[in-house]
Amino acid sequence: MADDGTRIVFICGSALRGQPDHGNLQSATFIKAASTTASYRLHAVKDGWHPGIYGVDSGGIAIPGELYELTAAQYDYLVSTEPPNMYPAEVTLADGGVAIAMLYPQALIKENNWPDISHHGGWAAYKAAQP
Repeated sequence: MADDGTRIVFICGSALRGQPDHGNLQSATFIKAASTTASYRLHAVKDGWHPGIYGVDSGGIAIPGELYELTAAQYDYLVSTEPPNMYPAEVTLADGGVAIAMLYPQALIKENNWPDISHHGGWAAYKAAQP
């Protein structure tokens, strides 16, 4: 978090540009397209209602997304709109940077056997491939 309360947030799901929840960013400042290091997995949670990502020690992929600068108020609003069980945590970006992203508990994904969609190349690509 910067001294002024702003946060750099990595978006990789339904709040991406062109996705239905993009308005939840409330005109946050788009910084650039980005991706994580290859140390995460991506799943379709609750029959594809939203993505679930979590970190892994091996067998991960780089998840594509976007970086935004959010004010404290924008960040608080975004967190309040996230689905149950999602939580903010730092992710490592491919360029060596760090940002906050909304992760999902790996144990809940396994417990519910939600499909691993990592091979689709990101949430937007997965949604575009759906009938």
